[in-house]
Amino acid sequence: MKLECAEAKDPVRNPCVDRIGFARLTTMAFDGIDLRPLRDELIAKVTGGTASIGDGLDLSLIVQLLGDKPTGMAIQADVLALHQLFRAPCCEEQPKLRVLALAAAIDMGGNTPIEFLLEDSGIELVTLYVIGGIELPDPLPHHDVAIVIASDSEECRDALRIIDEVAAGWPRPLLNPPRLIGNLDRDKLHRLLRGLDGLDIPATVGVTRPQLSGVARSELRCADIDAELGFPVIVRPRGSHAGAGLAKLDDPAAIAGYLAQRPEQEFFVSPFVDYAGDDGLFRKYRVVFIDRRPYACHMAIADRWDIWYLNAGMSGSAAKRLEEETFMRTFDIGFARRHRTALSALADRIGLDYFTIDCAENKSGELLIFEADNTAVVHNMDLPQLFPYKPPQMRKVFEAFAAMLSRHARHAREHAA
Repeated sequence: MKLECAEAKDPVRNPCVDRIGFARLTTMAFDGIDLRPLRDELIAKVTGGTASIGDGLDLSLIVQLLGDKPTGMAIQADVLALHQLFRAPCCEEQPKLRVLALAAAIDMGGNTPIEFLLEDSGIELVTLYVIGGIELPDPLPHHDVAIVIASDSEECRDALRIIDEVAAGWPRPLLNPPRLIGNLDRDKLHRLLRGLDGLDIPATVGVTRPQLSGVARSELRCADIDAELGFPVIVRPRGSHAGAGLAKLDDPAAIAGYLAQRPEQEFFVSPFVDYAGDDGLFRKYRVVFIDRRPYACHMAIADRWDIWYLNAGMSGSAAKRLEEETFMRTFDIGFARRHRTALSALADRIGLDYFTIDCAENKSGELLIFEADNTAVVHNMDLPQLFPYKPPQMRKVFEAFAAMLSRHARHAREHAA
């Protein structure tokens, strides 16, 4: 199918709607600003009949940020049934580039938070929500380059399928193609990356609740499910993110207790890898790949294996921050050089234009991969007073992302000329 793209001077039949946007609202919440007054203001506009479609989508996000995901998703569904094109704020009246992001109708963590990457870039961002049963705009809004920001999750399958069906006929460069995003699911990623020199990725196996129940009752062994499994294991509900339902289970009795607290029917199970350093601390790194080149995003240090940056206590420890600063400042000649072979091979296997990995180093010094994702949060929200080394590094990342978009757009123009 051949799609058409509107020219800059032509009106678009399905015009873009302006909104406050993901980055600004999320930053407000991160900074501790009370979003309830803004929520109430938008609700009053909705009930008074003066709200715009953009107000509705912002309200959906605010409600989710305040912890009411079901209501937020219900509002989003109502909004997206009426309109699918939204424009984020741009710092320049005449943008240097126009980017079209192809999103899925999922919760706030299910699409690449691309607004963070483009803040203050002078690049205009329009987001098109791709929804089953609703045709794509004809013509598409004017843009120089498009990028798929939907994740590999089950809720995004329809959107990825629709985009994939028309990807070959897309009128502009299309980055992060759906067929490659689909490889990021945990069990697929393990099969994709296994065997690479210098890289360790534990087997991740999809299992059903009845299978886990069989292990809990000692009717099955972990090895009966997969030869690479054995206690202790890491279990998480399939499709979960940010550690929801994640647990380390040491024996069948622990599985029984875990299942008693979880309603899900499908899970991912993988062997537990003890990656603690000689000092007993665990170190987890986030690395972003832009056009196959790795960049440091953050380093979390904690005395627990299940680390996230927000539970690692980085803001409360000058020693931890100094180690993270050293990681960032020496990344190209340190971490990236140490794992150059594994990082290069990984980038080639995954093949995406933009993605992140969460990783560590195992006790043998190999690169230990936890997950790869195209929707992990890459931001510059941390307080510069506490983390003065972060703004320069994040600007480097954002500039690399903007340069990648510009390069693809330029190459397309040169090829068309």
